[in-house]
Amino acid sequence: MTVVAPEHAMTPVYEFPDSLTSVPTHYCPGCTHGIAHRLIAEVIDELAAKERTIGVASVGCSVFACRYFDVDFGQAPHGRAPAMATGIKRVAPEALVFTYQGDGDLASIGAAEILHAAVRGENITVFFINNAIYGMTGGQMAPTTLVGQKTASSPAGRSLVGQGAPLRVSELLAQVDGAAFVVRRSLHDVVQIRRAKKAIRRAFEVQEQGLGFSMVELLSSCPTNWGLKPDAALDFIRDEMVPAFPLGDFKVPEAETAGAAGAGTADSSAAGADAAGSAVAGRARRG
Repeated sequence: MTVVAPEHAMTPVYEFPDSLTSVPTHYCPGCTHGIAHRLIAEVIDELAAKERTIGVASVGCSVFACRYFDVDFGQAPHGRAPAMATGIKRVAPEALVFTYQGDGDLASIGAAEILHAAVRGENITVFFINNAIYGMTGGQMAPTTLVGQKTASSPAGRSLVGQGAPLRVSELLAQVDGAAFVVRRSLHDVVQIRRAKKAIRRAFEVQEQGLGFSMVELLSSCPTNWGLKPDAALDFIRDEMVPAFPLGDFKVPEAETAGAAGAGTADSSAAGADAAGSAVAGRARRG
């Protein structure tokens, strides 16, 4: 049988990233960890950095990230990924080093580690997955859990009086002198995913330029522990999480204008933060 070649060769619009392994993941249906993995892998490929990239996995849902990225990987104790990444980068400064951490790992047990890595201006890149809950351990309240949000350890909903307000990690780290690039993006729709990829690339470029600590916070879904269907979980990010965690650039190199990595300047004023917190308190999921 003769196969006639098309007159015009077709250009592929998507190819499986070379920096991902072709294996099924353990993530729940609708979880956006897979999207985050793909974006990071695509950027590593675009930078032709696969052979010199070293990732550090955290403890949590992403504990098996080493199975999914086809790059060198280390496994850190709970919350200690920034410390491990610091050691790797200092002994292998030519490597492209990143950590991949959830909110329980980074913002709770690892809060001191991430803060002091930024204080020291460690030339590493951090990808912070914020899904407002402890995922792997059964859906307990995390530092990022929204006011009023019910979890396994806050069945009546997070209370400002008893548990305080959600921790806004990007706003906190942006105040640190050693931090060079701190932004927040989301994975709830195509536009935001495209912006997230631009931010991921810029964060890696900041490391390559030796400018210091870089972090991209990604608002992510957890349909299983939120008790929502996958499409409703994406709506929850848009309607509930974004008002509490405004998207934008909190710190970028001085030569860049706000929004160069793909989104507008973040409203980090105290009034804006208070208004967002109040809005979430009124709209957070009740059951």
